[in-house]
Formats: sequence, C-alpha cells, structure tokens
Amino acid sequence: MSKEAISIFWFRRDLRFDDNTGLHEALEGNNPVLPIFIFDKHILDDLEDKDDGRVTFIFDELTALNEQLKEKGSTLLTFYDTPEKAFKQLVKDYNITKVYTNRDYEPYARDRDEKIADLLKDNDIEFELFKDHVILEPDEALKDDGDPYVVFTPYSKTWRSNLKPKDLEPVPSALYFDNFHQHQFKKIIPLKEMGFERSSLDIPSKNITDNTLKNYADLRDYPAEKGTSRLGIHFRFGTVSIRKVAKEAKEKSDTYLNELIWREFYQTILYHFPKVVDSNFKSKYDAVNWRNNEKEFEAWCQGKTGYPIVDAGMRQLNQTGYMHNRIRMVVASFLTKHLLIDWRWGEAYFARKLLDYELASNNGGWQWAAGTGTDAQPYFRIFNPESQTKKFDPELKYIKKWVPELDTEDYPEPIVEHKEGRERALDTYKKALN
Repeated sequence: MSKEAISIFWFRRDLRFDDNTGLHEALEGNNPVLPIFIFDKHILDDLEDKDDGRVTFIFDELTALNEQLKEKGSTLLTFYDTPEKAFKQLVKDYNITKVYTNRDYEPYARDRDEKIADLLKDNDIEFELFKDHVILEPDEALKDDGDPYVVFTPYSKTWRSNLKPKDLEPVPSALYFDNFHQHQFKKIIPLKEMGFERSSLDIPSKNITDNTLKNYADLRDYPAEKGTSRLGIHFRFGTVSIRKVAKEAKEKSDTYLNELIWREFYQTILYHFPKVVDSNFKSKYDAVNWRNNEKEFEAWCQGKTGYPIVDAGMRQLNQTGYMHNRIRMVVASFLTKHLLIDWRWGEAYFARKLLDYELASNNGGWQWAAGTGTDAQPYFRIFNPESQTKKFDPELKYIKKWVPELDTEDYPEPIVEHKEGRERALDTYKKALN
C-alpha cells in the first residue's frame, strides 16, 4: 500500500458530492483524499429483513458515487465491519494525517465517534467533524439561559431568528475533485457478501418540484394527493443537501420550511435528552398500564383492524416502505390510545419498515402521538378514525387503493369500538397520572 500522506473522508449520512461540508473541507486540505464508507456491522447485523430497502438504496448510491470517482482515477473504499476494526485496518495500510466526516447526533453515532476519535488520537491522526446533516445544530437554537427548548413554537421562533444567510449557502465540493487519492479501481462490497438481497421497493425522486412547494400547505394532509415531497429517505442518508431544500422552502413555502424545523427540533431533543430512545420524555407517563395485546398488535401491523384508514396506512407501509404523514399520526394514535399498546412497539415497527426512518423524528412522532413526549398532544386528544377519514379522504380514494375488499365480507369487523377504546384510554391515562 502507498505510504504517501493522505487524508480520509468518511461518508456516512451524506451520500453526495455536491454541497457536502466535510468533503469540501477534506478536498481543500493539503493531502490527497481517500473516500471511504463502512457498512457498519453494529447496525446491519441487527436488521430483521435481508431485503431491507435502505441497504439496497445505500448500495446503489455508493455505486453511483464510485462511478463518478473512477472518472477521476479514484474509487470509494468500502468495508463491511465495525468502524473500530475498519479504522485499525486503515491505520495499518495508509499514512493518514487527518480524517474528515460530518457530524451525526444520534446516541450510537456519538458514542462511535468518540471511540474512533480516541483510536485516531492514539495514532497521532486528527479527527474533525462538520455540520452538514442539519441547518442549525442542537446547540445553535437554545434558550437565553442555554437550556434546550422542549416546546416547538418558541424553538422555531429562535431557530428562525438565529438563521443566517450563510447557513443556507452551498459549499463547492466539485471544484476540488482532482484532489481525490489516485488508486486502482475497487468495487462496492456486494449485497450478497453482507447477507442481503436486493429490495424491489421503489425509491422516490430526490428532486422537489416548485409545484410541490407551491401546493404543499393545501395538499399535504390529503393522502390520496401527491402533496408531499417524499424526500425523507434522501434527508436520512444525505443524498440531497438540507441547505438546498431549506433555501427553496424559505423562498416558496413557509409551511414546508416549518416541517424542516420540526425535523431539527426532534434532532435537538434526541441530542439533549438521549433517554427518549427507549424512555418516555415525560416520566410521569411511566405509570401508564399498557395492554400490549400481541394479537391486536399483529392485526395493526397487517392492516386488519377493521378501521379502513388505519388499515390503508399500514398496508401502504408494508407494501411500499412509506406512509403518508397524516396517516402516520392516525395509526399511531390508534395503536397507543384505542389499543393501549406501548408506543415503543409501534416505533420499532416503523423503524423496521420505513424507508425514511430517522430515529429522532420517528421517536418524536410516536411520543407525540402517545402523549408521552415533548410538546405532545394531550393524552385526552384521541383521533377519531372516522372523522379523520371524512376530513382527509372523503371520497375514499386512498382507502380503496389499499383496502380493495372494503364493504365486502372479507373485511374484518372493528377490533374495538371507537367509543369503548376512547373511554378505556382516557380511564387508563387518568389512573396513571393521578
């Protein structure tokens, strides 16, 4: 292996060349840049489905990046290993002076990065992280006393007031493409070598249209309409720049920008209160006596609850890896309130199935629905599936697409009557909080 001095850029949740902060900084440095990606065994080996659409998506995006690198006489070096073992091998094989990467705010990622930082420090290698996955980091929109906000509205006001034009400006990574380390072509580690199969799930476009932004406020709540951006998976893995999208939203749709601020709010909550990963944000809800009926949970998972709008959402999720945002609230409310099943069960199922799964937003959304989270809906606010249907799918276009046996003998009776489920939930929550 070459022993010339090099830098490393570690791709993670930033699978793009364009407007990539850490990559830009690496390519502007003094040494040739070796780009790497680690298929992390700590994460992949825990996935239940070996045709996981997210793994296929990552593989395809890395393959596309690799083809572009070949044109510059370089390639992406990939590992299927733990980050610690991958970096021990890198340190052995190369004369590394510095490692660049973009910051990740999830608890596992922070712990991983601390370990890698220690490993590199022991070998006299610098490790530098940059802001790229968010517009304002968890410490950039705080209260005057330095504490994090736990209510969205004041957070969003501070976020907006703290936003500076430079926060939305792109960085010109492509200008420095000739600075990649020159080496023989390598292939991305095949899916089969990691024990995975190719998924057949469709991936939405990474381009947001002017029409989507223009009509977002009016159409976003109607699941039969194409009113949302479907960019979640691209935000999750950084195949689009959050700065670019936020800049467009700021100019064309304040409602959409507000949704991006919600995303950063939940990132902030996860960063400052990592206990939310598996605990109630509001500890007083620890006393809720969840029923946790496994048979009813399975009916919910399969979309066989007898509530058409709930079942449509779950079937859309199971078949496509996506669920409309309004429907996510409906099915989460139904599981936690009507069935009194612990939000962690639903959160874990979404984590398994959603292509756009992101820990902070998924956890925040589920705790919001259950009433246990920060700035959550009150426990006594219980969505009525019938009312939600009349308001957001009045012609049943969405429901009939996913529940074709509606109004036939094949469709199940409701798993619980709405009034009964509502009263049971209210009584259970009241007992827990008294």
